Amino acid sequence: MRAKKKAPRRILVVDVGGSHVKLRIGQRGKTQKFVSGPKMSAADMVKGVRKLTSVAENDAFSIGYPGLVVRGRIAADPHNLGHGWLGFDFEEAFGKPVRVINDAAMQALGSYNGGRMLFLGLGTGLGATLVLDGIVEPMELGHMPYKHGRSYENYVGARGLRRLGLKKWRKVVRDIIDQLKTALEADYVVLGGGNAEWLKTLPRGVRLGDNSNAMTGGQLLWRESEAPVARSAKRRSRVAARKMPRKELAARPQD
Repeated sequence: MRAKKKAPRRILVVDVGGSHVKLRIGQRGKTQKFVSGPKMSAADMVKGVRKLTSVAENDAFSIGYPGLVVRGRIAADPHNLGHGWLGFDFEEAFGKPVRVINDAAMQALGSYNGGRMLFLGLGTGLGATLVLDGIVEPMELGHMPYKHGRSYENYVGARGLRRLGLKKWRKVVRDIIDQLKTALEADYVVLGGGNAEWLKTLPRGVRLGDNSNAMTGGQLLWRESEAPVARSAKRRSRVAARKMPRKELAARPQD
């Protein structure tokens, strides 16, 4: 029988955002940050992390990336940062094991309390993740059309806040929350991101998440046995099988 690999002890979590990159070591470490912006490349991000911490002291890295991630790999350059992310080798750059996940999914990991949860990150853009009874599904809802030829992100992201003004922006945010919660049949909604704090009141079934939950989610990436969600494809299949009725499971074709 193959022995289970031990989770790394010292994990550096890097949360990449459109305006800042935040990083923290462990559950109780101090959160540090530096400015990102529309010209920051993956190599620039690595340099910024190296300036703030000793890479050699860490056992592993978790990176929350503001864009499309497929099977732990970046699948497209981000909309709100520079180029050079697609195909970038973070393990070679840091010299340590690295796991990459969508940034909204990483915060959703640390925010999840069971059931069907929709996480929306109101930051430079709009991040979204749906967690269905323990299975995490990152989503690219932010770039879908909302109205007048503009996307959801164009309305509730930072550019939308500047264009609409705070009062109108709050109304639009509430409308979008109601739409998505109903369409996705979510039990509850968790709001994260730096601009969530501008909301005056929250609809029923909606709560503010703590941005530090992203750091918790990054720790859980390496401690899947403790995680409340199934992140990997292998574990997602096991969770789905456990939830499937016996008759349906027996009829399912085997590999």
